[in-house]
Amino acid sequence: MTSGDPSRELDRLETEEWSRKPNPTWRPMLRRILTFGVAAVLLLVALLILLGIIGNQLDAQVAILSALMALIPLLIIVPTYLWLDRYEAEPVRYLVAAFLWGALIAVVGAFFLNSLGMALLVESHWSDPFETGAVYLAPVTEETLKGLGIFLIYLLRRHEFDGIIDGIVYAGLIGAGFAFSENILYLGQAYTEMGNEGLTATFIVRGLMGPFGHSLFTSLIGIGIGIAVSTRNRGIKVVAILGGWVCAVLLHGAWNLAAIAGIEGFLSAYITFQVPLFLAFVGFLLWLRRREGRLIGQYLSAYADAGWLTHAEVSMLSHLSARRSARAWAKERGGVPAQRSMDAFQDSASDLALLRSRIVHGTAEQGAAQREQVLLEAITEHRRDFIGTPVS
Repeated sequence: MTSGDPSRELDRLETEEWSRKPNPTWRPMLRRILTFGVAAVLLLVALLILLGIIGNQLDAQVAILSALMALIPLLIIVPTYLWLDRYEAEPVRYLVAAFLWGALIAVVGAFFLNSLGMALLVESHWSDPFETGAVYLAPVTEETLKGLGIFLIYLLRRHEFDGIIDGIVYAGLIGAGFAFSENILYLGQAYTEMGNEGLTATFIVRGLMGPFGHSLFTSLIGIGIGIAVSTRNRGIKVVAILGGWVCAVLLHGAWNLAAIAGIEGFLSAYITFQVPLFLAFVGFLLWLRRREGRLIGQYLSAYADAGWLTHAEVSMLSHLSARRSARAWAKERGGVPAQRSMDAFQDSASDLALLRSRIVHGTAEQGAAQREQVLLEAITEHRRDFIGTPVS
């Protein structure tokens, strides 16, 4: 690299020698097998328990009908959160894990904790155990379990958890999974008790009027964790995470309170509070996506100055429309292989920009300098594949 090499300041982050040589022992493979095995067992056990809960409360035909209807909101929720994650897509395995955590682990855990809490309230002759459970107990247990999923993903892939957008994406998918499983039960119970009328009314409220409910609540925790990973100040980390959790619990409780307040109370709260809040959240997502594009341009500029990229490439990489045009140009120039090289070029550049951001803020992981060099070399190779010559 040139004398203006932006990776020089990374030397202070290294506390031990980093080696690209493979580990000659079986331990890395054993760790992966153990991790995968534990996760698979937990998910399988949770699935069996969930199927037992559903089978105990619903007939098979009702459960299938409810599951099909519960799938409909997912066609809105999941693409929305994946759309937000366009600049630097998260690994598919983690996105799937987030959804399964919400749909299985969090739902099963919340079912037992909420049931236990309700039993204790009834046993203690609480004046209104149902309202207390819905407004105070359920939001605490459910948001805690969903938020734990985001935190575990952060711990497992800390070197790639880049901030608020990552937190929101994982939170959104965890919430979507939770709502899917919960909707099966609610829709099935409504159909069993009130027939088609009850099923339709429940689907309108949960599937059409509030499909983003659980995802929106948990996104506040994701924002808190995203802020926490972007700073080195421990006080800010604690306040951000706890603040996000408290806001998620309060918002969840407010939604449940409106839901049990009767049709007039629910519609009034929905129009005056929930719809404006949702629109504000959508506006926040749009702002975040534009901000990420600007940050990518900002942090890649140093590499253009050092000769690793051109400033025209930096401009392209910081705008989604320009990225699409670049992929189309590469496909026209060299077919699908060239398009794939352009995809890899853009992905590597996004990772590089976010790594640079962590470096600047002092939150980069150990071995960041070597990771930076790997990404720079990857960018050069991918460019060579779709252009034929490296940047001059």
